[in-house]
Amino acid sequence: MVDEEMVKESMQSVEDPELGISIVELGLVYAVRFGDKDGALHVEVDMTLTSPGCPMAAEIMAAAHMAALSTEGVDSVHINLIWTPRWDAKTHASEDALMDMGIW
Repeated sequence: MVDEEMVKESMQSVEDPELGISIVELGLVYAVRFGDKDGALHVEVDMTLTSPGCPMAAEIMAAAHMAALSTEGVDSVHINLIWTPRWDAKTHASEDALMDMGIW
């Protein structure tokens, strides 16, 4: 059975192009929900970006969509771009991502 960790693992390959760090490690993926859509497994992903003015927003979201969709057992995906709560590296990023960014 597909779970949140499996979807996030599939999304690990998607990097923020400016930082070169996974969107999962940055904490940009806030939630993964599952539902049934005509007998198929549908996934809703709530995510944000490091900045509302990110010029690569469409590309990052498309890559996140394709990565989540590549999870075995997932039939459809919708990416919800949200701004609340506002992303803060110190709150949302993993320890490895913080070290890569030089934040202690």
